[in-house]
Amino acid sequence: MKAYILILFLGIPLLISGQSNHTYKFVGVGDMMLGTNYPSESYLPPKGTNLFENVESILKSADVTFGNLEGTVLNSGGTVKKCGDPSLCYAFRQPEYLIDQLVDAGFDILSLANNHVGDFGSLGRENTVNVLNEKKFCFAGIESIPWDTVTINDLLVGFCAFSPNRKTIQISDQENANKIVKFLDSFCDVVVVSFHGGGEGAERTHITRKTEYCYGENRGNPYKFSHGVIDNGADIVFGHGPHVTRALEIYKDRLICYSLGNFCTYKRFSLKGVKGIAPIVEVNVNKEGEFISGNIVSIKQIGSGIPVIDKDQKVLTEIKNLITVDFPESKIVFDGSSFTQNK
Repeated sequence: MKAYILILFLGIPLLISGQSNHTYKFVGVGDMMLGTNYPSESYLPPKGTNLFENVESILKSADVTFGNLEGTVLNSGGTVKKCGDPSLCYAFRQPEYLIDQLVDAGFDILSLANNHVGDFGSLGRENTVNVLNEKKFCFAGIESIPWDTVTINDLLVGFCAFSPNRKTIQISDQENANKIVKFLDSFCDVVVVSFHGGGEGAERTHITRKTEYCYGENRGNPYKFSHGVIDNGADIVFGHGPHVTRALEIYKDRLICYSLGNFCTYKRFSLKGVKGIAPIVEVNVNKEGEFISGNIVSIKQIGSGIPVIDKDQKVLTEIKNLITVDFPESKIVFDGSSFTQNK
């Protein structure tokens, strides 16, 4: 959304467009599942465990911090999704007390648009919404909440999220996505879009620029989707879903993160190889949402799934390589872990 400045010229008020020199720092991370009491409480972190202790200062350093919340927030009950073998069923029921860790770590915006938000039926979805509202998060992505807004440090941020899963806002419906983004752009300073899409697994790190499928399911075309929402007013796109990190792209002076990988996934997630490394992406924008600069903090998950800083910066190397292969036309320039755009 454009900013405007009111000035006087010969005593006559004039309204001209202008841009603020102030920058705002956004932080984006990928999949988060803080532990589940289903099918057993053995999948919960020991009491007193601070899952974000090693990265909390980075998360809190931003004006706005985003993450994808996998699974429901529910102490007990709910109708679990159908599974042939309950012991192998990846259904996530995170007790309410764990959500305080997201509050304490500084998260502001959460996506619910993913394949686990319906793991415990309507009760699971409803309780998740109630708890996140109580904790005052900005969140969206399910049919009852297609978008949300939050004002932080005088910046009005609009947020919407999409996935291919039931009762979420569909990534395959580009027309609807464009309408939601246009609406948010009409009154918000910065519009953040999140999507859960693309193929899944260690061999699916590359952007194909085509519709992607996994387990027979249409997972959308992340490239086309991301460009489409930016064309209609989105300023930052945070992708997730493949459980691996994917490339970054700057399109029309807006940042796209095609997949932020597994960030904090306690048990029940495979963390082998590229699945166990991920970025914390820091992006600085002006009040119009234009990309100014960025930085990648490399993390890895240790033990059962606790994020720590990766001194070897494996995911930084991975991202650089992916950009070279998937976006040879890219104008992203790295200086260590920091990056800018070569115009």
